[in-house]
Amino acid sequence: MKFLKILLSLTLVTVSFVSVFSQELLINHVNLVTMQDDQVLKDHAMHVRGGVIVEIAPAGKIAASGVEILDGKGMYVFPGLAEFHGHLPNPDQFGPEFQEEVLWLYLANGVLRVRSMMGHESHLIIRDRVANGEIPGPRLFVSGPSFNGSSVADPEAGRQMVREQKAAGYDHLKMHPGLDTPKFLAIADEAKTEGIFYGGHVSMDVGLVTSVTNGYRSVEHMDGYLEAMVTDKSKLDPTKSGPFNMNAVGDVDKSLLPELIQMSLDHKIYIAPTMTLFERYFGYQPAHELRQQPEMIYLPGQLVSQWFKTKSQMEASGVLAEAKVKPYLEFRQKLLLDLHKAGVPIVMSSDSPQVFNVPGFSIHREIESMSKAGMSNYEILKSGSVNCADYFEQSGEWGVLKEGAAAEFVMVEGNPLEDLKTMQKPQAIMIQGKLIHRDELQRQLNLIQEKYLRQ
Repeated sequence: MKFLKILLSLTLVTVSFVSVFSQELLINHVNLVTMQDDQVLKDHAMHVRGGVIVEIAPAGKIAASGVEILDGKGMYVFPGLAEFHGHLPNPDQFGPEFQEEVLWLYLANGVLRVRSMMGHESHLIIRDRVANGEIPGPRLFVSGPSFNGSSVADPEAGRQMVREQKAAGYDHLKMHPGLDTPKFLAIADEAKTEGIFYGGHVSMDVGLVTSVTNGYRSVEHMDGYLEAMVTDKSKLDPTKSGPFNMNAVGDVDKSLLPELIQMSLDHKIYIAPTMTLFERYFGYQPAHELRQQPEMIYLPGQLVSQWFKTKSQMEASGVLAEAKVKPYLEFRQKLLLDLHKAGVPIVMSSDSPQVFNVPGFSIHREIESMSKAGMSNYEILKSGSVNCADYFEQSGEWGVLKEGAAAEFVMVEGNPLEDLKTMQKPQAIMIQGKLIHRDELQRQLNLIQEKYLRQ
């Protein structure tokens, strides 16, 4: 409340998203988690102009006349989080209004960058409207429509899809299952020629080694590692092995992992683990419990009901019995920690909106999962900031608090390096050169909740 009073008294915020509007602001007496290292700059000031950090210095040491001044009263500031495996909805699902609501769900949770991994032409328009300041939202990186066994008829068709998506302006290519090796190699070769990143699921016919050694930028869901460690491929029969071959976890030869990790390091891939997706969608927590979790109120009831039906059917079939699922989830936790400890970069990703993963809120559940797996608070924050900027070769441009970097940050009451939960309730965010305080974030959440109020 103390921070809210400060903001109201200064009346700094009017959420009018006009592209020419950008605040010049001096924030005094804040503690900066810069993400350049694991130290906190205590009682500092930050001067922001034109959406860029102009200067950082100890509090009281920045001379900036004629500038709005905000007393941060000891708040902690860190770079905005990133969701690096999300799915912007398509307008034919619940209308274009739902697309913009999803953007607010991200913002209200301190998620200021999103890599959307299921392309649609409307996403390009949304990306550009956000970038131009026409609508509020996290800055977006948009993948094109899926490359999979159905969408790619032959190698030349795959090459043509790459050229078309590059020309359309997509930022990334998304691979889905069902590709054979000739199709994949053609896609990979053309993507290198066109200069566009690609990654995603690992098709069974292609395999992890071929995917990584032929230019995958990211492996989504840690896909392919289990399969690469199962030497008896008959154990990977999809009619018996379950979702993501989870029933084959007992057939894994763990001695093969160090070689796979070294390959991952040598080829500089990134891992998008989406731990919470597996814990909620493919986990043994009952669908009826997940359906009642508080963040479900921000989604259309029809969507939540679809998720409930999908998971309930899997439960009824016995696929998600705890005895089957628990060893697989424990394997994933250990795999994440092994990859991380070896230095393979992790990018924060929860796969939202997906079964019981609500945009923005699911990132905080992912953070909890990464912490349970054994990652430190600093390394978790790094996965949602520095690593994501590095991914797109934009190191230092965002994801850090330093002079010349984008002024995209979140203000919270506590130190996230000590308490990850403090990030769950941003007191203010800055995006697109505009400061948005808690009142406005909560107002937008309330409007969404009212729209989908269950009778």
